[in-house]
Amino acid sequence: MSALVIGLIALAAVAHATWNIAIKRARTSGPSMLWLSFIVGTAVYAPFGIWSLAESGVDLWHWMLLAAVSGALQIVYFLLLQRGYRKGDVSIVYPLARGTGPLLTVVFAIILFGERPGAVSLIGAGLVIAGVVVTGLGKPSGGQSNRAGIYYGLLIGVIIAIYTLWDGSAVTHSEMPPVGFYWGSVVFQFLLLAPIALRSPARLVSVGKRHWLATLLLGVLAPGAYILILAAFQFAPVSIVAPAREVSVILVSLAGWLMFREANPVRRLIGAVVVLAGIVLLAAG
Repeated sequence: MSALVIGLIALAAVAHATWNIAIKRARTSGPSMLWLSFIVGTAVYAPFGIWSLAESGVDLWHWMLLAAVSGALQIVYFLLLQRGYRKGDVSIVYPLARGTGPLLTVVFAIILFGERPGAVSLIGAGLVIAGVVVTGLGKPSGGQSNRAGIYYGLLIGVIIAIYTLWDGSAVTHSEMPPVGFYWGSVVFQFLLLAPIALRSPARLVSVGKRHWLATLLLGVLAPGAYILILAAFQFAPVSIVAPAREVSVILVSLAGWLMFREANPVRRLIGAVVVLAGIVLLAAG
């Protein structure tokens, strides 16, 4: 990978881990918080999104179709992620989701897009996936069964693979500008979730007042992190970028231990070392 791609992935990883930790710390979830964050994202990225669409001269009907499907998939992802965080440890749900997602993405990027990463890159991708799975295995805090966390992690991973392949195709094969494309996705997320979120205006006001910081972080950092990854897709294969971005698992897992007192710090550190080894091979490939 080039220095540019490595830089994009690193910035995305920090932003991605930050908003995940913010959601866990806020201890709230559901349509209200999501919808408020979509308002933030729509407003913040509107100038950049509109400018990039006008500058690139894309077919707006094609853009709307791609962005609408992306928005629907993202809503499913966010709702499952928040529910998974309520049902299980963040250090179980998150790593399993981020391991299953890139594994499926690599396989189907090779099949659907005809990508042919080299042997070193494939070994690196395998190490990253193995590292996040190692990080997510074992007993959760409290010694209780975390079956629900495992199920949600795997299900979320499938959704991650689907939206990664869809969005990756949008910015590569369909040549959509990353900022304009994903801004459109956020707009559709806002529109599609509105009927559910507006059922409870009182809860919207309550969540906005009590969790305004987490809402702002989610609204700004979630789209920003993903736009960086979409930009990386234009310079490197999806089958390489998708697993490489999972370096964020290291940050989230360590936060689960240090901030939320979740169990198994030794396993987390071992998993982090394996992930880092995989990232080094991906960079070398």
